Amino acid sequence: MPTIDQLHEQLDRLAEWDPGPFPVVSLFLNLQPDDRGRDRFEPFLRNELDARLTTYGAQGPERASLEKDADRIRKYVGGVDPSANGLAVFSSSGADLFEAVPLAAPIAEHRLYISDQPHLYPLARLLDEYPRCAVLLADTHSARIFIFALNALERQAQIEGTKTKHHKKGGWAQARYQRHTENYHLHHAKEVIDALARIVRDEAITSVLIAGDEAIVPLLREQMPKDLAERIVDVLKLDIRAPEREVLDATVAVIKEQTAESDRERVEALIGAYRGNGLAVVGVDAVRRALELGQVDELVIAARPDALDPAARSTTQREPSERTAEERAADELIVKARETAAKTRVIEDASLLAAVGGVAATLRFKL
Repeated sequence: MPTIDQLHEQLDRLAEWDPGPFPVVSLFLNLQPDDRGRDRFEPFLRNELDARLTTYGAQGPERASLEKDADRIRKYVGGVDPSANGLAVFSSSGADLFEAVPLAAPIAEHRLYISDQPHLYPLARLLDEYPRCAVLLADTHSARIFIFALNALERQAQIEGTKTKHHKKGGWAQARYQRHTENYHLHHAKEVIDALARIVRDEAITSVLIAGDEAIVPLLREQMPKDLAERIVDVLKLDIRAPEREVLDATVAVIKEQTAESDRERVEALIGAYRGNGLAVVGVDAVRRALELGQVDELVIAARPDALDPAARSTTQREPSERTAEERAADELIVKARETAAKTRVIEDASLLAAVGGVAATLRFKL
């Protein structure tokens, strides 16, 4: 399965795709098994591919391309990694396009689109929903650092310090031993924070979670540089020996809760800037113009394309498509954001952006 960096690269390639005469298949499958452990996507795949093919004439290059797409997709799905929870496939055999994206992150529902361009919005949403984050589990003599992204472990590091034993003697000997132990703990905490800070800096991680016993957490906080301390989003209640899956599930839950809160704050600040004639624009048309001029610093868009202004229409001529006008508009904005190196933030609570047509943007500059 691709790393988050590899997925960004795939999205960039697909965003650069030029519309051509051949149709493009965009397929999204939820690969999570049902309560009986069985896959639920095969009937959808079989029925939907066949049904869409019948809408094209029996002869012609478009039909021939789609038939090859259907065959290639079926073969690929038959061999996909069993651990994948989601799958996205973009295919246009006539134009020599085939990009498959197996994912540890789940895709909410099966969807199939046949259009003139790849439907990229669902992948952009996953990138925002499952960002790269770091988790530190520590006690006074060991530590584990996890890097998670896209609902999967990217890598982990182990740090072992010096184990100390309880000293039963009293008096000066006990005091010296206690100072000796405290020095070990302090040195261990500094080593752990140094390692964590390097990882966070090198990988530009913005969200960090920590867990540890009551002896180590205060020491860890004392050693944290200011920029690392500002990235701490929560202190988890996890044992240092907690299995990877338990750590990941707890992390995803916290990140989603933290994201919901920060989403509200971000949208309120953005709308405030727009009201004050600051560096912000709202609505599909205004955001599109700002993207075309390279003004946008961050695109802020609702998690459901149908939350976009129903009157929104792509500036390009619309061809018959499985994508709605709102989905086409969302794809266009995502593509333009990637072309201009603008950040993208997907707001899960669509009601936060309802008053501004489902989309807004902060600007780098005003004209």
